[in-house]
Amino acid sequence: MTDLALRRPFSPLRLESRSLAWQAGAVVVGSLLLALSSQIKVPMYPVPMTMQTFAVTLIGALYGWRLGSVTVIAWLLQGFVGLPVLAGAVGGAAYFAGPTGGYLIAFPFAAALTGWLAQRGWNGGRVGLAFAAMLAGNALCLVIGVAWLAVLIGLPKAIALGATPFVLGAVLKSALAAAALKAFAPRS
Repeated sequence: MTDLALRRPFSPLRLESRSLAWQAGAVVVGSLLLALSSQIKVPMYPVPMTMQTFAVTLIGALYGWRLGSVTVIAWLLQGFVGLPVLAGAVGGAAYFAGPTGGYLIAFPFAAALTGWLAQRGWNGGRVGLAFAAMLAGNALCLVIGVAWLAVLIGLPKAIALGATPFVLGAVLKSALAAAALKAFAPRS
């Protein structure tokens, strides 16, 4: 890959050059993707395993760090006001204070991180780095989520219930997101 290709921002959807209406539409589509990914879940206690981190990291990488994080924040606000967009088709402020609160709050930061890394070459054009970017976003979710969960149930229990069971899923979702991102990479 040439130096020029590495310096050119990764933006397969070119959202930064589109109108505000296009960008607003992208936020709506991203919110829908996040709401749908929330419904693909494995019930676990105290935090369910969902496809949310797949969608969060992919949106961050495809939309860029700014619009990606704005999209995730829009979806979180929808959930906060009570729209049934969170895991299990629920919503409301209580979910942000409960066991899942830290993970939810981590999502915009994970989208921003993966978007920032994708714009710096950790993207579909370099699938190994794309995987690492997705994994970094997933890891950030786990760290922030476990930190919040530890406040509620203590650190050892938070690690045992809120991180350890999710590591394999994070690796698999990161690989899937990197593969999906590869599909959007410009052909050389």
